Amino acid sequence: MDVDFVFRIAGIGVVVTVISQLLSRAGRDDMAMLATLSGLVIVLMMVVNMISDFFTSMRALFAL
Repeated sequence: MDVDFVFRIAGIGVVVTVISQLLSRAGRDDMAMLATLSGLVIVLMMVVNMISDFFTSMRALFAL
């Protein structure tokens, strides 16, 4: 696992938190929830892609 990957996830988390707080304070709670869910989906897609790469490398390593 690369440290750069962890920093990307943390950066996305910070940006999504700021956007969500700004929208929530402006009275747009529905948009704040949508922004939070969008950030979650983006991070989950990144993690699933990394897990897929891991299983591909394990399959190649053990020649399955």
